[in-house]
Amino acid sequence: MPDTLAPGGTTRRPGLTPTDTTGLVNGVSRSGDSLQLAAKRKGQIETTINYKAQDSIQFDVTKKVARLYDNASVVYGKTDLKAALITVNYGNNTMQAEGKQDTVKNKLVGRPLLTDNGQKYEARSIAYNFKSRKAKVTEAVTTQGEGYVGAQVIKRLPNGDINGLMGRYTTCNLEHPHFYIQAKKMKVIPGDKVVTGPFNLVIGDVPTPLGFLFGFFPTPNKSRGSGVLIPTFGQAADRGYYLTNGGYYFAPNDYIGVRLTGDVYAGNAQTFGGWGATADVTYLKRYTYQGNFNFRFTTRPTAQILDPGSLSTGPEYIKPPSENSFWITWNHTPVPKPGGGRFSASVNAGTSSYNRINSLDVRRNVSTQFSSTISYSKQIRNSPINYDVRLSQSQGTDGTMTFTLPDISVGVARQYPYQWFGIKPGAGGKFGASSYEQFTLSYNLIARNELSNQVSARSLSNGLPLLGGTTDVSRIPFSFSNVGKLLRNSRNGVQHQFGIGLGSYNLGPYFKLSPTVNYGEVWYAQSLRYRYSPVAQAVRIDTVYGFNRVSTYSGGASLNTTFYGTIVRKGTHKIQALRHKVTPSLTYTYAPALGRDKNFPQGVPVYLQGQDVLTGFVDQFGRVVTDPRALNAYTFNSYDNFLFGAPTSNRQSLLSFQLQNAVELKIRDENDTTGLNPFRKVSLIEGLDLNLSYNFAADTQRLSKLGVSFRTQLAKKLAFNSSFVFDPYQRTASGRTINKYLFEANPRRLLRLESAVFSTNYAFNPASGKKKSAVPRAVAPSNTPSLGTVGPPNYYADYVDFDIPWELNMSYNAGYTTAFTPLTQEYIRANGRPPILAVNTIRADGSVKLTENLRLTTSFGYDFTSQAVTFPTVSFFRDLHCWQINGTWIPFGQYKGYNFTIAAKSSLLQDLKINRNRTVQFQ
Repeated sequence: MPDTLAPGGTTRRPGLTPTDTTGLVNGVSRSGDSLQLAAKRKGQIETTINYKAQDSIQFDVTKKVARLYDNASVVYGKTDLKAALITVNYGNNTMQAEGKQDTVKNKLVGRPLLTDNGQKYEARSIAYNFKSRKAKVTEAVTTQGEGYVGAQVIKRLPNGDINGLMGRYTTCNLEHPHFYIQAKKMKVIPGDKVVTGPFNLVIGDVPTPLGFLFGFFPTPNKSRGSGVLIPTFGQAADRGYYLTNGGYYFAPNDYIGVRLTGDVYAGNAQTFGGWGATADVTYLKRYTYQGNFNFRFTTRPTAQILDPGSLSTGPEYIKPPSENSFWITWNHTPVPKPGGGRFSASVNAGTSSYNRINSLDVRRNVSTQFSSTISYSKQIRNSPINYDVRLSQSQGTDGTMTFTLPDISVGVARQYPYQWFGIKPGAGGKFGASSYEQFTLSYNLIARNELSNQVSARSLSNGLPLLGGTTDVSRIPFSFSNVGKLLRNSRNGVQHQFGIGLGSYNLGPYFKLSPTVNYGEVWYAQSLRYRYSPVAQAVRIDTVYGFNRVSTYSGGASLNTTFYGTIVRKGTHKIQALRHKVTPSLTYTYAPALGRDKNFPQGVPVYLQGQDVLTGFVDQFGRVVTDPRALNAYTFNSYDNFLFGAPTSNRQSLLSFQLQNAVELKIRDENDTTGLNPFRKVSLIEGLDLNLSYNFAADTQRLSKLGVSFRTQLAKKLAFNSSFVFDPYQRTASGRTINKYLFEANPRRLLRLESAVFSTNYAFNPASGKKKSAVPRAVAPSNTPSLGTVGPPNYYADYVDFDIPWELNMSYNAGYTTAFTPLTQEYIRANGRPPILAVNTIRADGSVKLTENLRLTTSFGYDFTSQAVTFPTVSFFRDLHCWQINGTWIPFGQYKGYNFTIAAKSSLLQDLKINRNRTVQFQ
């Protein structure tokens, strides 16, 4: 095409030819000149072609050619073409679009932009055929999903597919992208995928060795699509070279998404490293429910499973019971609906060794307990009755499993009996509301069956010899042959709880009296009977099967009040007032003894009277038992260690006293400039609480230990909590508490500090309380699950907030105790005495924004008792526009090592990353 650009980069029309019939005068420029051809259909043109140009339009009727200059636009059906210069040849059904060179700025402007059926193509030049709907695009860029496809030459096929020569694919939205995938040949199926031949990754115009024999990149233009998941390549000490998380994702319908991936480990020269498979299903039905199901399976030779806790002694290998391990996770959440049932599930179960073998997530690796629950609950419409049916399971990493199959509860909401008889509420009197108005009833039933493979130790709590007793805890393997043992080890029962509310009554202007009555029943299918064997000189326990109804009831009353002490200062002082709030309460509770064994109604084993042969032995805690009178006072319970416990074996007549204190300041708010809120309250002491009780029915040590708790907020971000326990009784040199008060000893004193707990935490960042100006920047999504993979643990959340310049969180915990169990010298030599300062740790977590796009975080703790640093971690995050760099360094400890990752932010190219791992499992 001849050059029609005038100097200065301005488009001008050439001289008019004799065949020109538009009537335009040479040298005259019209802005917004346009021409619409609405003639009847002729040839291959199927609809109206709309022309538009800012400068002018030149139309050659003989050659059937129209030329449009400056901001030209041609619309043909769903095809829209914009460019600086467009030539339309309706004789051969083609049009050509080009940009123009701006000689001042030395760049191409008015680049052609073709929009066809929603797909946009930006290029240096575009040739398009109306009849075949084919297009040839030079130096083109088009958007596909989250990515951008560019090529030196692109050919668009009639079905919309694109073939590219010397193509590039990237998710960087800059004109000169930071990175791209370069391939000689490329095919694009719009809204579906991009397929390439051999490709390599280019970063900063520098080719890298990362690449593959072919490329497959899903580019769905809808929320759900299907495609191949590219595996991650790496190398580990105990697994060798590996490929992980490669597989396929597909969506069977609009509600379900399925992700199937696999792992392969090369191992070493002698042994294959094993393999793994993962099935992940996500489902969602709007306004109804949503959930996720995940199943992971791995098989690895036990001789190659490295123990992450063997740093100090060199590499060691753990020996799990099987080469195969699996883990199941299922979460189901319904959308609440009034009057409907609610089915929910939270399942977290698998082989006991799975997390230790496969997970590098510190939290899961050190977790010892996992639980699962499946439940269905419903409120019966137009009634106060609701019910809940659930199945639950808990397991420990030591192989212990407990199943609750089933757990049924039925509840009746609080009822007011006077309403049953149509009695209207009264006006009340000097004691408050009428007594019949405050009388309420409620009911709750719990039926439960618990099955566990852990067999508890058979022993008596005071250490008396037990026939067939043992202090060892054993486990029953789960197998069909052990079904009988597991059933015999189960615990079950039915519990009834009746709530009887008697209300509260005013005693004068300051006191309130609240009587209480509690009644409950427990049904068991068995009970325990105790007998003495003179030959074995031990207690024998027999299990007697049959229906057993156990009642528990108690009654009492509480008296409480609240009073204040206030100091007010006049004038313009900073502190205007101080208020001390005191809330004392006095509670009396009576409960009869209901749980004693019929063979020993007074709680005195007759076979022990006068028999010194049972004294002087060592119990399971290493304590020396020498006092026969202490043994004679023991009471046997027929329902010891049963599911819902047992009624108390001793009568209770308990008087409890509690005192709560709070101190507040009223200070002048200097930040208030409106005068609407000139004062504000500051809590000086949030709580200073004391509690003490006295049991009139106890045979010995009737006075309880004194408990004291204190909590305050010293500053806006500094909290302090502490609690203390004081003992009023004397203690012998061996550590046994005796029935003598401390004030009877010499020197006299009232209390002895037995234990104390301190905790404080400080959290500060300069942006706290300020409104954030922007949404935090997204971090690249991870295609590597934190469980079941050999990738590094994910220490980052989904977002990194660069708006906060820095932040710091510190916490300190200390636990002090002087209470100790009297131990034998042999026990002390074998196990040592417990430390007096049992807990003494400090921890700090902080982060700082070093530059606009670089953030550094660190966390560490120190245990003063063991004199060791706990979980030290240093991490950084660098934002590179369309890429990110993050790394974590653990300098020492059980998880010593580091990881370093450079990855694309887009989820489409999340597998294009450079990983470098060197941890205890990546040496």
